[in-house]
Amino acid sequence: MRRALVAGNWKMNGSSESIRTLLSGLVSGCQATVAEVLVCPPSVYLAQVTQTLQESPIAVGAQNVSEHSAGAYTGEVAPGMLIDLGCQYVILGHSERRALYGETDQQVAAKFSAALEAGLKPILCVGETLEQREQGVTLQVIGTQLQAVIDHCGIAAFADAVIAYEPVWAIGTGKTATAEQAQEVHLAIRQQLSQADKSIAEGCRILYGGSVNAANAAELFAKPDVDGGLVGGASLKADEFITICQVAGEEKTV
Repeated sequence: MRRALVAGNWKMNGSSESIRTLLSGLVSGCQATVAEVLVCPPSVYLAQVTQTLQESPIAVGAQNVSEHSAGAYTGEVAPGMLIDLGCQYVILGHSERRALYGETDQQVAAKFSAALEAGLKPILCVGETLEQREQGVTLQVIGTQLQAVIDHCGIAAFADAVIAYEPVWAIGTGKTATAEQAQEVHLAIRQQLSQADKSIAEGCRILYGGSVNAANAAELFAKPDVDGGLVGGASLKADEFITICQVAGEEKTV
């Protein structure tokens, strides 16, 4: 059985003081959680977070990484630097990176490869816009995003990776895909992986992201191909995030 994973994407939020308070709540509340718990703070706070969590079961990830290992890339962070800080995961291809910063499928694939080579576990984000969903091309769009990484890195790369389906129209909007809509896409992703390797497809965790909260988590996580969540705003509230983590653990151990 795939172990549930709940990842908190803090985005560009937080301060040293607010993070100290948040982590204090998470450490005490996540001790008995069956699900794997991950937090992804802004890069400037990674050292603080990894140091605080080094004796806890909570893993740490970054929100982005360069495809380059070193060099004249002002403002970028290399995969090896994240490893040096104690990161285990990195979010790649988030819709905000694609839409606001012009990241292409090819660049995301290059980052995916660089992360794996350094020893990081990539969380590959895929998702469609509202316009694309209304046009009925959701599965084609997501299939193209996923296939770019498969073609560049090979299917074996997904043995150490996670996929997150995030409908762009549901990120930070308060709207959420229905559990049935999420399951349809998650199943399609797993089937696409399965065409190349059934074993890897069965073992790969696929998370749902897009306004996940304590109220809708149980219904989403109950679906057979939803293996947890990539949580945005709710991950900044210790009590709500802990509840989501507990729900994920319960749903995937029954």
